[in-house]
Amino acid sequence: MVEADHSVAVIILAAGKGTRMKSDKAKVLHEIDGIPMVNYVVASASEVAGEEVIVVIGHQADRVRETVSQEYPAAKFAFQSEQLGTGHATQCALASIPGSIGNIVILCGDVPLIRSETIRHLLQEHTASERDLTVLAVELENPTGYGRILIGGENRVTGIIEEADATAEQRRIKTVNAGIYCATLSFLFHSLEKISSDNSQGEFYLTDILEIGYQGGQNVGVLVWDGSEEVLGVNTLRELELAETIVKKAVRETS
Repeated sequence: MVEADHSVAVIILAAGKGTRMKSDKAKVLHEIDGIPMVNYVVASASEVAGEEVIVVIGHQADRVRETVSQEYPAAKFAFQSEQLGTGHATQCALASIPGSIGNIVILCGDVPLIRSETIRHLLQEHTASERDLTVLAVELENPTGYGRILIGGENRVTGIIEEADATAEQRRIKTVNAGIYCATLSFLFHSLEKISSDNSQGEFYLTDILEIGYQGGQNVGVLVWDGSEEVLGVNTLRELELAETIVKKAVRETS
């Protein structure tokens, strides 16, 4: 078993309501093969960062905290009182991160299939390239609904455009944001101070830190990962069923 890296912390964004699930239950508490989906993410994060895992909670915060703590008592929590976007949620977690931490990995509580091996690979790519920020991406034949990654000269990431804000040409881009990032603590702290809610949703997008980094001359890169199933976001009951099918298949293949 690979030991946890004590210079790394993982933030898991799990504060959202998840209205498309058509359920009173918080989205991240929906179960996949009998396990709340957020606990899959915490499990992978804990293998990488040990006790430095911070779960951002908001909607049904007490229930999410209790559910995670039962299985992972070392997990920490940050409270997002208003759901003002992923950038704001990440800011809420920064106060819980010790200054000794060098790099932060940011995951989503509704992307339950992410593996610890993939997180480690992202970290290795990030540190080996001496980057300030690395985003995980996948190529999709049908990228509808996903933020598109904008790549400029020398294969540098210039930003991510959400579909609601994208032009027709940008919507044809097939390299999409998996919603998983690795950043130095110092870059994350300073870039989050610069984001604004001037967009169609009126939210603070975490994705804006890529453009901020690019404009500031920081080393911002992308790791295109060959595993779109692994970064499946669960936003609907149909996607929940798909995730369960994938999990059960993996269990059968390893048993």
